[in-house]
Amino acid sequence: MGQEQDLALLIKSGTPLIVIETEEELRAIELFRHALSQALRPLYQWSITSGLKRLDIDVAEFGAAPADPKDILRQVAGNAEPSIYLLLDFHPYLKDPQTTRKLREISLGHFGVEHTVVLISPTLDLPDELKGHAALMELHLPSSEALDQMVREEAFDWSRRNAGQRVKISRKALGLLIQNLRGLTLQDARQLARSAIFNDGAITSQDVRRVMEEKFGLLNRGGVLSYEYELVGFDDIAGLVTMKKWISDRRPVFLSDDNPYGLDPPKGVLLLGVQGCGKSMAAKAVASGFGVPLLRLDFGAIYNKYHGETEKNLRQSLNSAEVMEPCVLWVDEIEKGLSVSDSDSGTSKRVLGTLLTWMAERNSKVFLVATANDIESLPPELVRKGRFDEIFFVDLPKPQVRSKIFEIHLQKRKQDPAEFDLEQLTLHSDGFSGAEIEQAVVAGLYSAMADGESLSTEDLVESLRSTRPLSVVMAERIAYLRDWARPRTVNAD
Repeated sequence: MGQEQDLALLIKSGTPLIVIETEEELRAIELFRHALSQALRPLYQWSITSGLKRLDIDVAEFGAAPADPKDILRQVAGNAEPSIYLLLDFHPYLKDPQTTRKLREISLGHFGVEHTVVLISPTLDLPDELKGHAALMELHLPSSEALDQMVREEAFDWSRRNAGQRVKISRKALGLLIQNLRGLTLQDARQLARSAIFNDGAITSQDVRRVMEEKFGLLNRGGVLSYEYELVGFDDIAGLVTMKKWISDRRPVFLSDDNPYGLDPPKGVLLLGVQGCGKSMAAKAVASGFGVPLLRLDFGAIYNKYHGETEKNLRQSLNSAEVMEPCVLWVDEIEKGLSVSDSDSGTSKRVLGTLLTWMAERNSKVFLVATANDIESLPPELVRKGRFDEIFFVDLPKPQVRSKIFEIHLQKRKQDPAEFDLEQLTLHSDGFSGAEIEQAVVAGLYSAMADGESLSTEDLVESLRSTRPLSVVMAERIAYLRDWARPRTVNAD
């Protein structure tokens, strides 16, 4: 009801041009029908295929659709009675200077009548000449009550189609379904609810998970975000004891509907460290630790050659992440997307500004995990205190951690760790990252298979001896990174 009142106020105040960018055309038209009880003006609708027709009363059709969209604007200008005109999918015609000028003349009141012209399109780039006359209006997303009513309507429809059988659904499953439908348009939410119900006449936990995945697909039509289906548990990662405890301590507050003890929900962490030491796995484990979905943001897919499109892509991606709340948003190698440079016409600076504004103002439960290898490429504005809740440094693994890493990768490849000398392997892998230890296990298996023998400690030691780890190849750079991080970050281990 509130949006109907807002719309009626816009019309009564003489707003000449209203822009509604939405896929829900029918819902927008229905909103104007309801607002007429307060606005009390004739309501017309036009499209290139149907022509002009009046919606508030039953009258004969005006005839064939005008071949030229400028004809409808001439009819608007020639009508002496203040009216409301809904122009559907009018955006292609705004590229015509004559059409834009005629619409501007109507908005300026050149014809002495205060009409309200409404442009309703899925996407609309308003010309600069019209922006000063237009009011942008977004359709409110459906409330939990509206979603509950919609789900019950779909359940009744299934029952009617199936000889009166009742849909099997528990109060808990219904609550989870409605929670996962929040943030979608009513049209999209109805599509997912119908899919869940009509599949088997029931709503189960499996349906709720599938709805979450399908919801992400609807939100991510641009392909900039990816849904990470395979998460990593904390038990699958060796070390990182400090970071694991940090996440565990904050999980109840992050998932709570209120703020216990007045605590604000955690916002995010920055993971710095040596390449191959598990930052990406740690990001996946954060989502597992919180028990929420993990979304990955691809900065490479965001960048667009057209001015302003890159920032728009980022804003849309962040909005999609907020609709999926609670969730973890993972930005891998963030320095590659935010390295501020003058060689890209200021795009990287605008992207950085967009991200920083969102980080400062967001109220949603989207936990940001950013990973970085090159601290020197990160802009100072991003790493200053307050941007992230904490900055963790993921260092080369300690001896006990290396031993655990060998256990994990041997078990993953159906090898019994008890049959190997883990102490000797730990000694020979000094300076190796977790990724390098994994590759040593893989190389040892290939060597053993080539010799027709079982994998042994000697095979693994030989693999380690024949490898020059990154800590040796790039010793100076890694030493600098560790020296930089020591006083400025918290060791994740």
